[in-house]
Amino acid sequence: MADKSLKLTGLKFDESGLIPAIVQDADTGEVLTLAYMNEEALRRTQTSKEVWFYSRSRQELWHKGETSGNRLLVRSLWLDCDSDTILVRAHPTGPACHTGNKTCFFQELVEPASETGSDEES
Repeated sequence: MADKSLKLTGLKFDESGLIPAIVQDADTGEVLTLAYMNEEALRRTQTSKEVWFYSRSRQELWHKGETSGNRLLVRSLWLDCDSDTILVRAHPTGPACHTGNKTCFFQELVEPASETGSDEES
């Protein structure tokens, strides 16, 4: 049986040693969050099958759901074509966002109406 674990060699971490990780609900395909992982967070994610991140604001490892109980259970890990972003397909045990929303992407970016009050371009 072939080893399907994600290899850390070849991954393109940024100058801070981080790589973006997009988390997607494995059942619905909905994007739940975007956070960052360092090598240790990625290793712990692979080993524990629960998502770990690296908090840029706190400068420390962060086990998703450690305080809230809302964990992300890993179904699979994917690497993008440039080896600089990870897609985590996971099963959420509760809301993924710290606000209590199912996903962190609950705010639609709406362009303000033009000064004339019309949405049409002139």
